[in-house]
Amino acid sequence: MVDYHSAGQPHPYGGNGPGPNGDYMAQEDDWDRDLLLDPAWEKQQRKTFTAWCNSHLRKAGTQIENIDEDFRDGLKLMLLLEVISGERLPKPERGKMRVHKINNVNKALDFIASKGVKLVSIGAEEIVDGNAKMTLGMIWTIILRFAIQDISVEETSAKEGLLLWCQRKTAPYKNVNVQNFHISWKDGLAFNALIHRHRPELIEYDKLRKDDPVTNLNNAFEVAEKYLDIPKMLDAEDIVNTARPDEKAIMTYVSSFYHAFSGAQKAETAANRICKVLAVNQENEQLMEDYERLASDLLAWIQRTIPWLEARDPQKTIPAMQQKLEDFREYRRVHKPPKVQEKCQLEINFNTLQTKLRLSGRPAFMPSEGRMVSDIGAGWQRLEQAEKGHEEWLLTELRRLERLDHLAEKFRQKASIHEGWTEGKEVALRDRDSGTASLAQVRALLRKHEAFESDLAAHQDRVEQIAAIAQELNELDYYDSPSVNARCQKICDQWDLLGSLTHSRREALEKMEKQLETIDELHLEYAKRAAPFNNWMESAMEDLQDMFIVHTIEEIQGLIAAHEQFKSTLGDADREREAILGIQGEAQRLAELQGLQLPGSNPYTSVTAQVINSKWERVQQLVPKRDQALQEEQNRQNSNEHLRRQFGNQANRVGPWIQTKMEEIGRISIEMNGTLEDQLSHLKEYEQNIVEYKPNLELLEQQHQLVQEALIFDNQHSNYTMEHLRVGWEQLLTTIARTINEVENQILTRDAKGISQEQMQEFRASFNHFDKDHGGALGPEEFKACLISLGYDVENDRQPKRRTDSNDFRALLGSAGSGLGDAEFQRIMAVVDPNGSGSVTFQAFIDFMSRETTDTDTAEQVINSFRVLAGDKNYITAAELRRELPAAQAEYCIARMAPYAGPDGVPGALDYKSFSTALYGESDL
Repeated sequence: MVDYHSAGQPHPYGGNGPGPNGDYMAQEDDWDRDLLLDPAWEKQQRKTFTAWCNSHLRKAGTQIENIDEDFRDGLKLMLLLEVISGERLPKPERGKMRVHKINNVNKALDFIASKGVKLVSIGAEEIVDGNAKMTLGMIWTIILRFAIQDISVEETSAKEGLLLWCQRKTAPYKNVNVQNFHISWKDGLAFNALIHRHRPELIEYDKLRKDDPVTNLNNAFEVAEKYLDIPKMLDAEDIVNTARPDEKAIMTYVSSFYHAFSGAQKAETAANRICKVLAVNQENEQLMEDYERLASDLLAWIQRTIPWLEARDPQKTIPAMQQKLEDFREYRRVHKPPKVQEKCQLEINFNTLQTKLRLSGRPAFMPSEGRMVSDIGAGWQRLEQAEKGHEEWLLTELRRLERLDHLAEKFRQKASIHEGWTEGKEVALRDRDSGTASLAQVRALLRKHEAFESDLAAHQDRVEQIAAIAQELNELDYYDSPSVNARCQKICDQWDLLGSLTHSRREALEKMEKQLETIDELHLEYAKRAAPFNNWMESAMEDLQDMFIVHTIEEIQGLIAAHEQFKSTLGDADREREAILGIQGEAQRLAELQGLQLPGSNPYTSVTAQVINSKWERVQQLVPKRDQALQEEQNRQNSNEHLRRQFGNQANRVGPWIQTKMEEIGRISIEMNGTLEDQLSHLKEYEQNIVEYKPNLELLEQQHQLVQEALIFDNQHSNYTMEHLRVGWEQLLTTIARTINEVENQILTRDAKGISQEQMQEFRASFNHFDKDHGGALGPEEFKACLISLGYDVENDRQPKRRTDSNDFRALLGSAGSGLGDAEFQRIMAVVDPNGSGSVTFQAFIDFMSRETTDTDTAEQVINSFRVLAGDKNYITAAELRRELPAAQAEYCIARMAPYAGPDGVPGALDYKSFSTALYGESDL
């Protein structure tokens, strides 16, 4: 055994020779050597080294009590080295004999030597014999190698580096001046300053006093043991009551603080990485929840609205049906526009979420069944179909009710006229006045009856018209059909009875005709001419009072022309009236001339001169009223024509404007000149220009409402309908919003992936070059050519190594075009076109190129971060997560981590590897 006091050895127990690993204590002075026999020195080192060894041995579930006794068999010494080095030593010998112990200690010393440490004057026999100074020297050598050697600040030695670290950390604190590892630490302020610098919440430094070193030291040692997991290695009295505390003990103690705080820094870095990843994941989950909620609400609204639009509840009156039309207008004006905005915003949110998921390396978001964007689009299409059908039904019902009201009024008018005509006819036909009449009277009765039959035949058309109107009312489901049918049946029954009575009376009069020869030819002529004229006047009165309904100026002009033609016949009618009245006057004159006693009335007809004059006067009164009614209707049709022209002119301006803007947006989305921010600014200005145009559409809505309120159904002044313009306006708003969202997503991609503006422009130029149809998407062959033009080696799955110019494009197209592997290209197509649509959008193209040229956080990086927090264990506990992470994110991890199933786990252990893998949607790293 070599004496450690021999010349040339710088350290009393195993200090190494010169070299990078052999100058730990090269600056020991003579006072330090003399301290070898000082009991205070041995006490401090024994206590410190024992605590230091136990701080590592407890990780293996054991400890030592007596440092020079418990290492004698070499077993715990080998275990200590395995714990602090993380390596396996040769299998120890379990025998109790001295040779077994020496062999174990030698294995430990050989392991220390294998780490570049030259052991001088320390042999296995001294350790086995319990030599305290040799044992302490060996432990100090281990501390130097495994706890202090790796400490380096600005390329200094281990001791100097540790001293420089202490000086920098304590520089801001008053009464602290660290110049060495002995007397600079006696007052305890330096220990407290180190703790306060890293964990200010644990130390109230301003309350410490320099003149109370025991309190200061005890405070620092207790806080370090309780909160920093640094065992208490010295007592305050050991330091205070010693003129110069042992430097090795202080260095050992201080190195524990260094490792504790450097580990905390690593843990903080790891925690920050995890927090970043979890924050992204939590934000994405919130976006997913918001999408699901908004999608559910919108679909629920659509499902509630469609049955209402599909309901067909006919009303009996026009006001009731107009109220339903007003309810529909309120739905279009008030309830639907916010849902249009929600639908557009939902699509934008979905695209933004997918972009964020792609940028953070997460799997694409798949909404729950029935809540896809396509499902919402399909539901919206069903809603608009139901909306269109509802509007058509409302307008059809209004036309039907208008037609029914017109027919019902016409039925009542004709029925009243017919009932007025038939009043008394049955009584007259049943009268047997011919029994006492003279021949002239009988002949007069016969002629009167013939005239009645002529009148009856003339009324046949009216009865048929009444029946036809009643039939049409039944077919159109008129609500008061029972009363109409009852009245019509009564008229028909009465008509049949009149026919039967007329036939019976004719037979009676003809039977007596032979007995009667006298007839007044004038009365007969009067009757024959008066009856048709009377019917003509009744028909004229009926026509003049007939209701009419028209929808165009041409129709009302036709009615006015017919009325003017009727008025032109009044002169002839007036001359016919005067001629008929002249016949009556001539009969009176002849009777007076011959002295004949004429009956009080014409025996051949009930149409007296008074009746003719009265009806003629009535016709004269009805003509100006008809003029006024036709003029009012012409004014209304002129007003309707004005509304048609007004709506048509506005629609002809708005329609082409919307179509032009749609085409301009298509060109803008393809050209995209300038930076993305310039493009975004330009698009938002363009969007504002579109929004500012909305009053023109609102004005058109107001004009359309006036058109509908006027019951105008056709408009020859414009090919645009309000429905077409609404759809075009909604498509215009949606298109500009989608284009803005695409540019915003490109900015997100560029900023997240570190893509330069030049690269983005190069990608856009290449994409547009091969997008021959300007459709915003590339086919497989176009996409392959675009990749080749960017220098992408599809066969070897590598991104371009350098930028290429147009000459390079042509060279690559010529040399590499035939060498692209089909299998590799299909793999790339599966990435950019996962749905197999056969086209590649610009956003998918940018995502692919950004993945090929930039790096992102990976599941492996997150696993390594959790491993740091777990202290290199394969599992982590809830307590460690709560200690290292913010409360919210710690609980997020605990709730989602599965229990650890490995053999080295402890109760409550959590599996952070599977959790990290799940964050990125990977089944296996």
